[in-house]
Amino acid sequence: MHIDVNSAYLSWEAAYRMQQGSSLDLRDIPSVIGGDVESRHGIVLAKSIPAKKYNIQTGETLFSARQKCPELIVIPPHYELYMMASNAMIDILNDYTPAIQRFSVDEMFLDFTSMEYHYPDPIELAYSIKDRIKHELGFTVSIGISNNKLLAKMGSDLKKPDAVTTLYPDEISKKMWPLPVEDLFMVGRATAPKLHKLNIFTIGDLAAYDSDILKSKLKSHGIVIWNFANGNENSDVRKSNVIDVKGIGNSTTISFDVTDRKEAHLILLSLCEMVGMRLRHQESCCNLVAISIKSHDFISYSRQRKLYYPIDSTAKIWRVAAALFDEVWKGEPVRNLGVRASELCTNEFIQTTMFDDKDIEKTRDLDNTIDKVRLKYGTAAIIRGSFLHSGLSPINGGIGEESYPVMTSIL
Repeated sequence: MHIDVNSAYLSWEAAYRMQQGSSLDLRDIPSVIGGDVESRHGIVLAKSIPAKKYNIQTGETLFSARQKCPELIVIPPHYELYMMASNAMIDILNDYTPAIQRFSVDEMFLDFTSMEYHYPDPIELAYSIKDRIKHELGFTVSIGISNNKLLAKMGSDLKKPDAVTTLYPDEISKKMWPLPVEDLFMVGRATAPKLHKLNIFTIGDLAAYDSDILKSKLKSHGIVIWNFANGNENSDVRKSNVIDVKGIGNSTTISFDVTDRKEAHLILLSLCEMVGMRLRHQESCCNLVAISIKSHDFISYSRQRKLYYPIDSTAKIWRVAAALFDEVWKGEPVRNLGVRASELCTNEFIQTTMFDDKDIEKTRDLDNTIDKVRLKYGTAAIIRGSFLHSGLSPINGGIGEESYPVMTSIL
């Protein structure tokens, strides 16, 4: 089975708000999840079904979306909430099978091989999983069922939202081949025009095409998508319901040239806020801090420092990041800054040194309390006084591929 959360970010935001007492369901009105309209990353990340009626597209700018729908409700992303929702769904799925592969933050593969005696009717099983997620967590999913991961994934896309669809090999010609070739997994914006030049417009056209010609035109990728069009795929469900995070990164592109050291330090602090929260959320500490700098003319460089002992304190991560910036910055205008914490370990206990802060436990309690307030009331509920009247966002950046997996081309 392939399980896909319907309009994940928006659904999770709507479900959480309603669980906290809101009477407004964002899924029933024109609404989107997106960044700050003033920033360079002010784009639509997820949209409601009513927003689709205005032809609002994922990836377009918020400015463009608001032109199409002036009354559009825009909600900033809350990535920690989305990871909590994803993990809550994993907890439910673990009741059905131990073989779970998290394909992205909102997609999972489930393997039920050799479990037909436990679950004789896969369609009935899928409906029970779908309905349980809807009842217990408050959001809907679509489930595709087949005998391999490619067809299960294609099946879950056939009918949305809140649906169960089969796509077995004997159903390919009826359900999959009539679809536009762009709907096939691994046929992206670059590949589709090349296929159109070969008079390949549907998945069926691709499936019937000469594979040798495809190989000569598209190399090995041509053979991959030809096999996919014919439903051929045999990779295993890799058990990865727990994400192995090797590092937590955060970066931001700034809408103006930063030429002031103090201003750069504040932007680094806004990035460290998110890095620290994510570290503590997954109960980790870091042994290495790195920063990256990109100048206004796109020249990039970085610097990292190994720590004497692991830390998860936002303030300590920032002090290291600021020191690294001072060491490496050449004084040129800066357009992009990044902070990364890596070489992670558990924060179950922390080995301190004789030079460490005396009030380390108070600092940890304070960080954890601030995290809880921000998670419940929003990231702007508590900000540091240094950001007052600065014109800078007190918490910057957001999702990183290492921590929150997005779509991959490897099934």
